Amino acid sequence: MLTAALLAVPGITALSSAARAADADLAVNGGFESGLSGWTCTAGSGMTVNSPVHSGSSALQATPLGSDDAQCAETVTVRPNAQYTLSGYVRGSYVYLGASGTGTTDVSTWTQSAPDWQKLTTTFTTGASTTKVTIYTHGWYGTGAYYADDLSLVGPGASADQPPAAPTGLTAGTVTSSSVALSWTAATGATSYAVYRDGVKVQTPAGTSATVTGLSPSTAYSFQVTAVNAAGESAKSAAVTATTTTGSSGGSTGLPAHALVGYLHASFANGSGYTRLADVPDSWDVIDLAFGEPTSATSGDIRFNRCPVTQCPNVESDADFKAAVKAKQAAGKKVLISIGGANGQVQLTTTAARDTFVSSVSDIIDTYGLDGLDIDFEGHSLSLDANDTDFRNPTTPVIVNLISALRTLKAKYGARFVLSMAPETFFVQMGYQYYGTGKWGGQDPRCGAYLPVVYALRDDLTLLHVQDYNSGPIMGLDNQYHSMGGADFHIAMTDMLLTGFPVAGDAGKVFPPLRPDQIAIGMPASTNAGNGYVAPSEVTKALDCLTKKTNCGSYTPHGTWPALRGLMTWSVNWDRYSNWEFQKNFDAYFG
Repeated sequence: MLTAALLAVPGITALSSAARAADADLAVNGGFESGLSGWTCTAGSGMTVNSPVHSGSSALQATPLGSDDAQCAETVTVRPNAQYTLSGYVRGSYVYLGASGTGTTDVSTWTQSAPDWQKLTTTFTTGASTTKVTIYTHGWYGTGAYYADDLSLVGPGASADQPPAAPTGLTAGTVTSSSVALSWTAATGATSYAVYRDGVKVQTPAGTSATVTGLSPSTAYSFQVTAVNAAGESAKSAAVTATTTTGSSGGSTGLPAHALVGYLHASFANGSGYTRLADVPDSWDVIDLAFGEPTSATSGDIRFNRCPVTQCPNVESDADFKAAVKAKQAAGKKVLISIGGANGQVQLTTTAARDTFVSSVSDIIDTYGLDGLDIDFEGHSLSLDANDTDFRNPTTPVIVNLISALRTLKAKYGARFVLSMAPETFFVQMGYQYYGTGKWGGQDPRCGAYLPVVYALRDDLTLLHVQDYNSGPIMGLDNQYHSMGGADFHIAMTDMLLTGFPVAGDAGKVFPPLRPDQIAIGMPASTNAGNGYVAPSEVTKALDCLTKKTNCGSYTPHGTWPALRGLMTWSVNWDRYSNWEFQKNFDAYFG
């Protein structure tokens, strides 16, 4: 009979003893004995006082102004679908006590006049996904100080098997042409977080900050973050939008405005003869030491073995070689290790191979005191998996691991680290027509395989010098095929890099243009060096057309790029063999 009577009384809810035992006062520092710890008051309106107090030694005093109601608030972690009782003692005219963010109906109660301490009480039930509510007290505009003490929120505490609430306070900090720094407020109970870029999860940091990299210049991105614990993932935070900058000038590596790049046969001999590093003329601004090669295709273990005296009788000693590196650097030149070449297949199929690549390349750079790294992967080093169809989000291990490795090396050595690449046209410009195995399969999976690497590292990349030689016909942006042998081929291939192009004809997947200071045109130094040699007069035509839009042939480029970085050639040795014809033409053109 007693139970029935209780149930008949309006507003009384029967609770089990277990439920009652789970209830607790969730308000932190509700008696203000620890100052304002846990509480935030608007416009600095709140303070603690020793008199008057309801109990203990302290109470809250807050003074509304003409434009501020002196609200003091605290955010409390709660359970979804649970009932809570909010109460507290107040004193003064027009004093309010309430809760917001309940997920159901927000509540408040108030008193018009409390010359002495008066208790205010209200109740609410949280919504199905509510894990945090804000409790508050405030006065009324311009009505004088009010007091509050012994505030409590009684109900079930947050469960350990409940995901955290969504993080708050997401803001964008430093923005560059390829990255955005984010930070947010910690979520109670979170063990990690997940960062979303345009709705796609891109990072899972442990702390309350992250830098999202690999972004395109001058592009707006939307970011959100969630909180994670063993029970799952919270809802997403409010979104913040940031637009990347247009990109840097590329001058941080100390290259001249126009640079001559050449490969130096440092580990082998051929018909061109061995050229000592100290004997390379000052005209050469970047010298790529050819080659560092792997111990096996998939090991990631790169070794740089200098040409043995049995093959190169005039080879210098290690000491003299290192001294020559320092002398070149003192003269403002850059000396890089080039990895790969025709015989150096490098396939970073595992993260272990990736890490070995980083450590072994670092050893070479540190041993010889080099300025950076050139990637000259050819043959079957890079190949796309059949389901890897978007160059912006690669999934093929050899691609993903290479990108990761190069980012690690760039981060290790800093802004002045020179990173260059020398892909063949098949791996880059051919991507205008075909990408990987294609929509229906059957295509060469290597086609366009450099595009995701260049795209991901475009703001870390110092130079891209595609090999405009040993190439078959390639379709240009005029949808005509262009073949080696004249200026038009170099103009069309370079225009694609500086204009950008849809990959595999997909207008929704456009490879963005690179900066002109990142581009050097790759050419053979002589007829002996490789197929596709053009006479100095054709080199001049190509440079005139691309930098001045004069002297153009049948192909008209989409812009004019006087900041084009320069020329690359295979090789220093072959140019010496041909009485420095390539070097002399470069010097005559750029001065």
